Amino acid sequence: MIISPSILAADFLNLEQEVNVFRGQDDLWLHLDVMDGHFVPNMTFGPPIIKQLSKKTDLPLDVHLMVTNPQFYVEELRDCKLNNITFHLEAVTNQLELIQLIKKNHQAGISIKPKTQVNELTDDLLSQLDLILIMSVEPGFGGQKFMHDSLDKLKKLSELREKHGYTYQLQIDGGINSETAKLAKEAGAQNLVAGSYIFNNNPQDYIKLVDSLR
Repeated sequence: MIISPSILAADFLNLEQEVNVFRGQDDLWLHLDVMDGHFVPNMTFGPPIIKQLSKKTDLPLDVHLMVTNPQFYVEELRDCKLNNITFHLEAVTNQLELIQLIKKNHQAGISIKPKTQVNELTDDLLSQLDLILIMSVEPGFGGQKFMHDSLDKLKKLSELREKHGYTYQLQIDGGINSETAKLAKEAGAQNLVAGSYIFNNNPQDYIKLVDSLR
């Protein structure tokens, strides 16, 4: 099980120290929520912060674009050391073209909002994706409650992967804690994004909290 602490909930005035707590951890990614204030009603950070962070850590960087123009960010980050770039299905109409653009330099993921159904992810997309991110809260702000119907989406996508031999990893984000993590894992999640659950505590407890999600 991969755990992806979301730095959206971290202390940005001490971000390097926050990130360094996880140095050397196995199966741990850093989740970077990029919001533009348009696609979602919040604004976070962009390529300059991501580029700097990539120089400060060897941990895999998991970029989640909650923006209306993901292609701009993909192009801006093409030379940046990242594990993957995930964009929202709902943000673009040329999803397959954008996946192919991402895969020139990074692994490609798609995310879907709580109201978006699994059947909107067509076979031609599923066969090309490295990751699918299920949002178990409405994207935009941390600290929201877990939506349990997201578990059905995990189950369906897990079944589709097994049936057709797809290779995407299943990730879930929103309201993840020690209780919901267990439910998500049982439903097929392989990667858990957690922000408030980890960072709203003393840094000396971060690793213990990560382990509690496994």
